[in-house]
Amino acid sequence: MSPSAALARIRLNPHSRAVQRDLRNATDMHRTLMRLVPDGLGGSPRQAAGLLYRLDVTDTFSTLLVQATALDPTRLPDDYGHADVKDLTPVFNALQKGLAVRYRIVVNPVKTERLSLENKGRRGKRIALTGPDADQWWARRALEAGLHLTTALPTLVAAVHGGDSAAAVRHHLVRYDGTATVTDPDALAEAVLVGIGRAKSYGAGLLSLARAAA
Repeated sequence: MSPSAALARIRLNPHSRAVQRDLRNATDMHRTLMRLVPDGLGGSPRQAAGLLYRLDVTDTFSTLLVQATALDPTRLPDDYGHADVKDLTPVFNALQKGLAVRYRIVVNPVKTERLSLENKGRRGKRIALTGPDADQWWARRALEAGLHLTTALPTLVAAVHGGDSAAAVRHHLVRYDGTATVTDPDALAEAVLVGIGRAKSYGAGLLSLARAAA
């Protein structure tokens, strides 16, 4: 049986106060989007719902892509934006080894600081990766996810913030666009469903795929 998920494409209304609030604070954005998934999902509702999202911004408008196992866009705030929802089953069914695809993803490339032996048992802080280090991080994660990259164009995305001004959480984000070849369809389907990397509650990890032009 093929994996199942839905994808909502929401063209945001820039005049909506709720949109303006959510674009300032990723925690508010996450709270709004969790309204689209079923209630009663336990202690880890985002993970249980498979909720992932990405903000795509152009010079003229902003589009929010939201993915989950089930979505109800009627639960968005009034005047938030126009939403189109599609079933991703055809995308999963099309995955096969050797398939050439185009992809887009926003990721939070980080590494964990290695501590000395005196600090054994403690976790080092997470360090944001940039430039070639971030590119190598994405290439490794893509390969683990069943994709062999042929091109990868990085674009620095504005860091996202969550929480109040006194204790804001800041996440470094990079968007990658490019082409790749599918090497493991099952691993790739799983990566699409669960996302890649950290900061998934802050707009990272959602992998978009399309068949590459012949």
